[in-house]
Amino acid sequence: MLGFETSDDAAVYRMSDDTAALLTVDFFTPIVDDPYDFGRITAANALSDVYAMGGRPLTAMNLLAFPSDLDPSVVGAVLRGGAEKVAEAGALIVGGHTIDDNEPKYGLSVMGTVHPESVLYNRGSRPSDVLVLTKPLGTGLWGTALKREMYDGSHPQARAAIEMMATLNKDAAEALEDTEIRAKVHAATDITGFGLAGHLHEMMQASNTVATVALDALPLLEGAWELSAAQVRPGKTAEMIAWASNFVSFSDGLTAENVETWLGIVCDPQTSGGLLLSMTADAARRYVEALPSATIIGSVSGPDVDTLAGFVCFE
Repeated sequence: MLGFETSDDAAVYRMSDDTAALLTVDFFTPIVDDPYDFGRITAANALSDVYAMGGRPLTAMNLLAFPSDLDPSVVGAVLRGGAEKVAEAGALIVGGHTIDDNEPKYGLSVMGTVHPESVLYNRGSRPSDVLVLTKPLGTGLWGTALKREMYDGSHPQARAAIEMMATLNKDAAEALEDTEIRAKVHAATDITGFGLAGHLHEMMQASNTVATVALDALPLLEGAWELSAAQVRPGKTAEMIAWASNFVSFSDGLTAENVETWLGIVCDPQTSGGLLLSMTADAARRYVEALPSATIIGSVSGPDVDTLAGFVCFE
């Protein structure tokens, strides 16, 4: 069993000595116009919590809220996109529930399994660990640009962002099954609504450690920097930046303008973001060799009188 103390990604229920169930649920309103893409992205996002805990999804149940007068073909496209992602994950759609609602919503309730001794938690990061991120940042920025109709879904950079959001974290999770890597992974989570800064802060605070992130190592979706600099950001970003002011610092060498742009990126609420992993340096090197999309972005240290546990220092 798992409590709520460190805001882990899924509930854990130990069923036997060698099997624990992972239980999670996620749904949201459309972030892209195309219903098929919406279904794919939403399903990938919901499945991610199981991967972030070190497990494999087994079953999923659809959660649907749509106005009764909506064209059935639209609902069908959403469900088709979601079903394809669940099948790609090797899981099964086993049912669901639908309600009438003026604002469309879709999501999944997901169940997966993991060995009880192999559960990955968002606590346990250790001084001398390095930090690895498996997807580029910027999906919130691009989602906002699409909502404002600055671009359509066929624009190459926008299309890349959509495909990134629809990409499962399956490969990232399976690369952790290498026994030389798995034993040296000390903490894990996925990057979603609290952005990189928020989720990294939660990991550091739960682990009584401090993170130092190299800004020039952060992988970004093409165009993300320009969108942040132009203030094309989700409405939640301002709230995230205000919260992050309590635990984020930047190198003195950065201009105020650059800090503002970086804040819009590291506090960008992600949809179906990558896994964030804290592991030994040798395991990280092996991991990024196995998973080309993964990037080492920083390191972990212990707190001191100037930098308290939970702080995230961007340099």
